[in-house]
Amino acid sequence: MTLFVGRGAPRSLYDSVSEASSAVVIREYSSSFGLASRLLGEPVRTQVRNIYALVRVADEIVDNPDPTLDRSARATMLDWLEGDVAHAMRTGYSGNLVVHAFARTAIAVGIEPGIVSPFFTSMRTDLDTRTHTQASFERYVYGSAEVVGLMCLRAFLAAPDAPSDQEAQYERLAAGARSLGAAFQKLNFVRDLTDDHDLLRRDYFPGLDVERFCEADRDRILDDVDEDLRAAAAVVPDLPPSSRRAVRAAHATFAELAQRLRAASAEEIRHTRVRVPTPVKLRLAASSLRGGRS
Repeated sequence: MTLFVGRGAPRSLYDSVSEASSAVVIREYSSSFGLASRLLGEPVRTQVRNIYALVRVADEIVDNPDPTLDRSARATMLDWLEGDVAHAMRTGYSGNLVVHAFARTAIAVGIEPGIVSPFFTSMRTDLDTRTHTQASFERYVYGSAEVVGLMCLRAFLAAPDAPSDQEAQYERLAAGARSLGAAFQKLNFVRDLTDDHDLLRRDYFPGLDVERFCEADRDRILDDVDEDLRAAAAVVPDLPPSSRRAVRAAHATFAELAQRLRAASAEEIRHTRVRVPTPVKLRLAASSLRGGRS
């Protein structure tokens, strides 16, 4: 069922302000993503920022460490946000600037409600679930990260330089987009292992005893990440030029983080947050401009 009411609405000052607000969210919350997004051609750059800004707002609701913001308040805020997104995707408008920007993108590139719903399901899981089974872990990663990759793929394939057979391309590239999202999420779980366990009281990896985290655990998880990265790399050359270099840069940054985590001891991972230094990110971004098909 098509819900896109406002597809032909002319661009307004409010639209511009909403997109500027999303850009601020990304700039302040994610230096890595902010750097990679600069390599996207327009209108994809703005559309992808609009997607990620909504993700960051939802993350903030469930991850804000303020103990005075109890579970009931967070659940109410998340319900409001999900309802606002659904309404905005039907009408093309929201009083929330970030939601308004997201809805404009969803309408423009063909993001359907069915792919947004799993995201909010995963966010809601964080309010109650402390440990995961393999099945719940896979559902969580799909909803929290893989569908975000699919939303971005919709933006990539709606670009002016994309092939005309958008649906066929989407079906062919979807698995790689999901894999890149999954790799990023699992890497974040590894480097945030202590904060998730000690502050947020969450253990994402099934069967993992965080207090006894060891090199064998590290390698098992990173072997899985490497498989995701290989699957994602296979489809990057087939992305439209307007997104290919940015995705290549993001992939290279994730691969670098995986290497640094593998080189770190289990003790280091438990007590420090392993990062890719900014100069290295810049080098990887510059390399992505030269490598592969332009």
